[in-house]
Amino acid sequence: MASPTPPLSSDEIERYARHIVLPEIGGPGQQRLKQARVLVIGAGGLGAPVLAYLAAAGVGTIGIVDDDTVSLSNLQRQVIHDTGAVGTAKTESAAAALKRLNPNVAVELHRVRLTAENAAELVSAYDLTVDGSDNFETRYLVADACAAVGRPLVHAAVGRFDGSITVLKPYESNDEGKQNPSYRDLFPEPPPAGLVPSCAEAGVLGALTGVIGTLQAMETIKLIAGIGEPLIGRLLLYDALGARFDTVRYRRRV
Repeated sequence: MASPTPPLSSDEIERYARHIVLPEIGGPGQQRLKQARVLVIGAGGLGAPVLAYLAAAGVGTIGIVDDDTVSLSNLQRQVIHDTGAVGTAKTESAAAALKRLNPNVAVELHRVRLTAENAAELVSAYDLTVDGSDNFETRYLVADACAAVGRPLVHAAVGRFDGSITVLKPYESNDEGKQNPSYRDLFPEPPPAGLVPSCAEAGVLGALTGVIGTLQAMETIKLIAGIGEPLIGRLLLYDALGARFDTVRYRRRV
């Protein structure tokens, strides 16, 4: 049995004061954040704001999965890294940034590529997973693993000037007793190879990843604290050029 999380210290009470005065969070909600273990897939454009805001919020343990190193072209959007980190592992660079931001947070590094062999083991070691990956292969692996072991997944993706985000809990039923949809209900199969250009090929507006990654952090905090209405069965779409949000509802396929 895991040892109980110690109460908030005086330093933590001061650090999280603006959370604690929120009736929806309060001391109990902040304690739940401290107890939480969150796995973040990718320390890149989406992962950077997710990691920063989860650490700032006081999530007790954050796991980072990334096998890449920091390159100069990353810095236009991956704001958790800096020029001095170029050439170093993204996991190490991100961990150093989180420790500077909040030394109370434990950071667990997984400098590996997510595969069919390690996905279930990785996600099952955490309370929930945030997917900041940039390819369909990893997205399906993460979604299938989370569904199999019963862990919530906060999924997002970005294009050049647009992004989307949803929350997946397909192992549970909604208030009407119907099973929640899965990632494969939303996207039954990946697009043909070469149809969707990579970030390096098509480009991406740096601030866009900040918007979508911050929304992922928000959904994660809501899930941990048990507040609000998570984006389950809803896909939130953001058009940066039009400054417009839209929501599309989706459900489980028969």
